[in-house]
Amino acid sequence: MDLLDEKIEVVNVSISNGAGEMNEDITFSFDDNKSIKIFENAIKSAVEHDSEINKTKPDYDVMVNYGEGFPVHAIHLWLGAENEQSTLMYLVGEGQTYITSSKYTNQLRELLLQEQ
Repeated sequence: MDLLDEKIEVVNVSISNGAGEMNEDITFSFDDNKSIKIFENAIKSAVEHDSEINKTKPDYDVMVNYGEGFPVHAIHLWLGAENEQSTLMYLVGEGQTYITSSKYTNQLRELLLQEQ
């Protein structure tokens, strides 16, 4: 998956209401470098993979914010179980799905589940 070559200011995450829409009622905001890097690495390393998961409700909506003047990357996240892959999909796109490694799933789980 691709992101802009700009500094990410904050990653906002909400509980998803379903594929095709972005829940703007933010549940978590991550603005520290370590957390941002986890999201950035998970997204950038995700590889395209055919999946029927987009017929199910995503777990989270992820909004990657670069600051004023730049678009927000809106991404659906199906968070995998521990040591499993997660699935990502751009909100705007043709429905392609991308998978992360289990390493990034574990890091994302640590961020998102410790906050609840």
